[in-house]
Amino acid sequence: MNDVLRALGSALRGVLHPRMLALAIWPMLVALALWLGLAWLYWESWSQWIHTLVAGSSVSDWLPQRGLEQLVRASALVLLSLLLAPMILLTAVLIAAVLEMPLILRFVASRDYPSLEKRQGGTALGGIVNALVAVLVFAGLWVVTLPLWFTGVLAPVVPVVLTAYLNQRLFRYDALADHASADEYRAILATSRGRMYVLGVLLALLYYVPLVNLLVPVLSGIAFAHFCLARLAELRAQGGER
Repeated sequence: MNDVLRALGSALRGVLHPRMLALAIWPMLVALALWLGLAWLYWESWSQWIHTLVAGSSVSDWLPQRGLEQLVRASALVLLSLLLAPMILLTAVLIAAVLEMPLILRFVASRDYPSLEKRQGGTALGGIVNALVAVLVFAGLWVVTLPLWFTGVLAPVVPVVLTAYLNQRLFRYDALADHASADEYRAILATSRGRMYVLGVLLALLYYVPLVNLLVPVLSGIAFAHFCLARLAELRAQGGER
């Protein structure tokens, strides 16, 4: 647990560096602008789709027309929020993981791990496959767990758990791709997967902090770079791939 907290603390300090701040601001802003713009453009068609869905269900048989319209408006707002939130998050994290992670890794490695040998165990294709798997699993789980949001009990828990999965799955590969061999990567996953989830959960909770949440996609990249490179250095110091 101490290594998780150290990685998070190093990330919080690192994200305040001017170079990292320059990277940190725009992924979330771009994602917000993109999806809120699409929502504004297609709100009428989305509302019409929800109207058709509700009107064609058994609910419309016992609701008066005014009640039906109110339900449609409320349903549109709720569904829009539940579907837009993961898309905004996913877009921002993908920007950080795909476009900015090489710069983040170079920043962290040069400052804190300059002597760590690069063994190039990862590939560009491996990074693409890893990102696709992360996105598909995250999106699928979000859709499958939507009914749990309406229980009230699990509504705060589900997004944190899913975001933690996305964080650790997206960033762990890129954090180790340049420096770790394939065997070292597997060894680190075998011994540190649980702690990666814990780090993912802590980072997911920061999305609930106003203003700080704008920095979390890049903050996540920095945190996982610190955690993974520290584990790699420790593994090599022990002289094995345990």
